[in-house]
Amino acid sequence: MKPAISIGKLYLIPTTLGESNPDDVLPQTVKRAIEFIDCYIVENEKTARKFIKSVNPEKVQSSLLLSTLNKHTEVAEHNEMIQPCLQGINIGLMSEAGCPGVADPGAAIVKIAHEKGIQVVPLVGPSSILLAMMGSGMNGQSFAFNGYLPIDKSDKKSAIKNFEKLSFDKNQSQIFIETPYRNNKFLEDLIQTLQPNTHLCVAADITLPTEYIKTMKVSEWKKVAIDLHNRPTIYIIHKMY
Repeated sequence: MKPAISIGKLYLIPTTLGESNPDDVLPQTVKRAIEFIDCYIVENEKTARKFIKSVNPEKVQSSLLLSTLNKHTEVAEHNEMIQPCLQGINIGLMSEAGCPGVADPGAAIVKIAHEKGIQVVPLVGPSSILLAMMGSGMNGQSFAFNGYLPIDKSDKKSAIKNFEKLSFDKNQSQIFIETPYRNNKFLEDLIQTLQPNTHLCVAADITLPTEYIKTMKVSEWKKVAIDLHNRPTIYIIHKMY
């Protein structure tokens, strides 16, 4: 009788939030995981290989087996990607930046892993959402991440007003992101739509040398000139009591 094959684990491996030194933001547990894992699910193969090399320069790149998971990946491919775990092979799941599974397509793989009885191992690393919340001075007891707002100008304005009201009614900070090349226009929309006494935090380039985190009332933001073009940015609003 053949012994049963042990099931591999799915390791959720955080990456840096930009061109920063991995030693500055990642614990040893991430480095150790990369040492023994050769099978990965990633958003972009080129940047994933670059990240792995930056963490472990001695890793043999030809030994790596990478599957690509992004917005173009068919749902039918998800099950195939997780198969190595069922054959006893550990898999590393990586986001393009930050924590996999949080504002990231990797959540679909984590869901399948749970359904198939595969152990999920989240590792510690930088999350732009949590770091922005930490640095904002807003309500860390109650907050919500809302992702992207509508692109249509009218729909976006309505969404901003609705989330502003929600922040007041529930005393709950509301968090957003935007495609980096739209940042300057998005900040302009927030400043024009929100009420003057609503607090707004802008957190850009978190953990990078150009890091910028600032919380002020909207009336004060109207006096500030800042260029956020192509800078990864988190926005948090809260209309206080």
